[in-house]
Amino acid sequence: MAVTGAILVLYLIAHMYGNLKVFSGQAAFDGYAHGLRELGYPILPEQGFLWIARIVLLTSVLIHIYAVVILWRRAARARQNRYQVKKRVQRSYASYTMRYGGVLIALFVVFHILHLTVNAIAPGGKSDSPYERLVNGFQPEFWYVTLFYVAAVIAVGFHLRHGIWSAMATLGVNKASRQGKINAVAVALALIVTIGFLLPPLAVTFGLVS
Repeated sequence: MAVTGAILVLYLIAHMYGNLKVFSGQAAFDGYAHGLRELGYPILPEQGFLWIARIVLLTSVLIHIYAVVILWRRAARARQNRYQVKKRVQRSYASYTMRYGGVLIALFVVFHILHLTVNAIAPGGKSDSPYERLVNGFQPEFWYVTLFYVAAVIAVGFHLRHGIWSAMATLGVNKASRQGKINAVAVALALIVTIGFLLPPLAVTFGLVS
């Protein structure tokens, strides 16, 4: 879970960087999207890099989910009796950000692909331009799309914060002397990714990008 999580975090950072190019205008954003299709060409066929990335990401997601299920089952078998004392704040935080947040993120990923990648869902109208698809989809009249996006990205942030902390423990890095620094890094990275992903759609919704 920790290793596949690290792969997904690296993808999130790269994807966030690409999204922020929307502030450089349509030519820059569409040029970036087109450049991904030709990355590695002619060593790789056109879109070869994208398909390799998609396969790696899909494999990582499936392994990540499989690990979640296995660990959840192990925990359930190991705990034959219910806890006599429950730490409700900590338990609720982990449950909602990792389990229920993960479900929200999974639903959002499907919608996100259909909306901005496949162009099958087009609230503001279909377009061959990635820039126009993004701008069309987050217009004020489609506030529910923006709201869903915001909720999912916030869930990603919480998932990321708790996931980094858990991954460090899994990898043996989360020692008592390092917990303060690890917590700061986890919070900072979660905030950077969350804010970075929220800026483009909110900028469109509030008329800063058109």
